[in-house]
Amino acid sequence: MLNLTNYSATPIQPITENLNNNNFYMKRDDLFPLSFGGNKARKAVHFFKDMISNNADCIVTYGSNASNHCRVVANIAASMKVPCYIVSPNQSDSQTFNSEMVKLFNASIIKCPIEEVNTTIKKKLKELKLQGYIPYFIPGGGHGDIGTKAYLEVYREIVEFERTSGVQFDYIFHTTGTGTTQAGLVCGKILGNDEKKIVGISNARRNPYGGKVVLESINSYLGSIGAPEISKDEVVFIDAYTLEGYGEYNVGILNTIENILRQDGIPLDPIYTGKSFWGMKEYIKSNGIKDKNVLFIHTGGTPLFFNHLKEIK
Repeated sequence: MLNLTNYSATPIQPITENLNNNNFYMKRDDLFPLSFGGNKARKAVHFFKDMISNNADCIVTYGSNASNHCRVVANIAASMKVPCYIVSPNQSDSQTFNSEMVKLFNASIIKCPIEEVNTTIKKKLKELKLQGYIPYFIPGGGHGDIGTKAYLEVYREIVEFERTSGVQFDYIFHTTGTGTTQAGLVCGKILGNDEKKIVGISNARRNPYGGKVVLESINSYLGSIGAPEISKDEVVFIDAYTLEGYGEYNVGILNTIENILRQDGIPLDPIYTGKSFWGMKEYIKSNGIKDKNVLFIHTGGTPLFFNHLKEIK
């Protein structure tokens, strides 16, 4: 069975990018040592620990054909030899390396119209209970306090790197989607009483909904530990670079991916990390940010890099 404990902090390394004389670093969460790593792997570890503590014996979750979350969950479930059911919208029909691995792990994929996702999940959970299972539901993308806690821990890894290296980050950028990655980072900042600016570059969701979901996740976690709630002013959720939505990308994103691969040997993908790295650079230019220490968190998605390799020229 895959190891669910005792993971070391992922590395932070300087990278070649020097836009506006800023110093750029990347936290390599893609090297988190489980199923191609990434933020979904970090969160999944916490969810599966909770599943074990609740004596559950099967998994139900939700995601698209490109979902890193579904690939990781299916992989861990296969390792534990527990059934895994993935509800996926009909709109995401194309094959990706992530969806191929989900099949490799023998997860059962339940297709339905996107507007019927919630009812399909409830129906499947009820069906499994009637069959004698104790199902455990993991929200899409690892949403919820458990996912938030995973990235509070990442923030503390960043603070420890600062302490030992002497580098102090002014900005932390990352891909923001379902919200708990950003929520965990913001919770870490608040609880640590830090001044860093945390900027979530959305890959799909738009404001006000996107920022509202992040704020709700932050306050849910803070409430669970008895800490005071925060206002929406603490959440920097940028939706200016989503293009036409999830899965959409442009030549600028593909060029960004090529440059980072050539210069630093690091694969990004056009759905998540490449899109947000490009968005980060556009944000830096638009806001005149210069002479700062900038950290970009690589939240994973390496299999999706290979889906688009022929387009990166």
